[in-house]
Amino acid sequence: MPEAPHWKFQKVIKPMVELPKEHILLRGRVLTCDGDERIEDGIVEIKDGKITAVGAAYDFGSRQTEAHQTGGTIMPGMFNSHAHLAWDGIHDLAHQSIYDAPEISAYKCAGNMLLNLRAGITTVRDLGMHSTNLFAKQAVEQGIFPGPRVLACGAAIVQTGGHTYWACREASGADEMRRAVREQVRGGADLIKIMASHDLNEFTDDELDAVIDETHRNGLPITAHATFNSVIRRVAEFGVDCIEHGGDMTDETIELLLKKNIPIVTTFAPLVMQSQPELARKYNVPEWKIEERQQAVASGERFAGLVKAAQSGVTIGFGTDSGSPVVQHDVVAPEMAFMIKLGIKKDAYDALRSATSVAARISRLDSKLGYLKPGYLADVIEVDGQPDLNIEDISKVSLTLVEGRRVFESPSTTLFRTKRPS
Repeated sequence: MPEAPHWKFQKVIKPMVELPKEHILLRGRVLTCDGDERIEDGIVEIKDGKITAVGAAYDFGSRQTEAHQTGGTIMPGMFNSHAHLAWDGIHDLAHQSIYDAPEISAYKCAGNMLLNLRAGITTVRDLGMHSTNLFAKQAVEQGIFPGPRVLACGAAIVQTGGHTYWACREASGADEMRRAVREQVRGGADLIKIMASHDLNEFTDDELDAVIDETHRNGLPITAHATFNSVIRRVAEFGVDCIEHGGDMTDETIELLLKKNIPIVTTFAPLVMQSQPELARKYNVPEWKIEERQQAVASGERFAGLVKAAQSGVTIGFGTDSGSPVVQHDVVAPEMAFMIKLGIKKDAYDALRSATSVAARISRLDSKLGYLKPGYLADVIEVDGQPDLNIEDISKVSLTLVEGRRVFESPSTTLFRTKRPS
């Protein structure tokens, strides 16, 4: 493993935000996110930050009376596997990246972390806006500010003058690619992201080989912004671990992804949200872009490769590109609904798994997150409704726990105003 970031060597006497790990029995409909498993009247017990028991209520015998009846659905906390905490979901991305002071970016991260918690997102895979995500990660881990677990790439790496260079770490040549990776590792990155395309493929072969090799040499996964067939095939052949966004793909490219077990994190929310004129105009989205988005959403042709990949067995994870205009960090249901509409996910429960068990597997955390299982970390949410049957209900999160700590509770939730088991 690489050397820990500098802040790991700081002695933290006491966190600024100190939330207790609750001992709780939650009773309601339980979605374990292990296949299609549902427990219509179930209990999830949480203690010392972990899930200690999951099962039918009758299995708990007389302890059933200790459980809080949620009246809703209990499921694992969700991942957003493609997010940008330092972008506000309102304004132009380049303008924010160029002109926002670091202090303002930090405030935006803080506000967006709260939005994520309210939406039931307990892990954010932040794919960059300069290196602000590394500081958001530090703030959460040191108890400076409450937030979801942050998996940070640091600054995304781009060829000099490449796609979104104004938000990334620019580099030219193989040696500079290695240096760019090492800088993110030094800052505490959990993964590396490269911007492998815009209208054309980016990076020379030597640069691409170096950035991937250096990432893997440091024991980290690498993901690539790749939006059309030739670049998806190219980065897959060179050895990336994940594809961001995706796009058109030939059968040969799909077979390559399957052979190498490379997942795709799709991000439909910007298109879906910006295609709604009354909403998009509030964010100053230009009319030509609204029309373009409407045509793309209506025809579905743009997504044919992704649909075929999903139906062929390529793993598809949930991401929203949150921070993009009209896509604030609490937007969840529109992305999932569109995945179902396209046929990328077969039903609502399948869509929920793309943000829980599937997402945990993509981030190599499925041994401790993404499911409701004994021994797993207690990232648990309560939803008013049945989101596995009606995906719109996922917008009704009433309780969010991160490792057994209550980080969000809606005013209607009475769990912590009633007596808890000792």
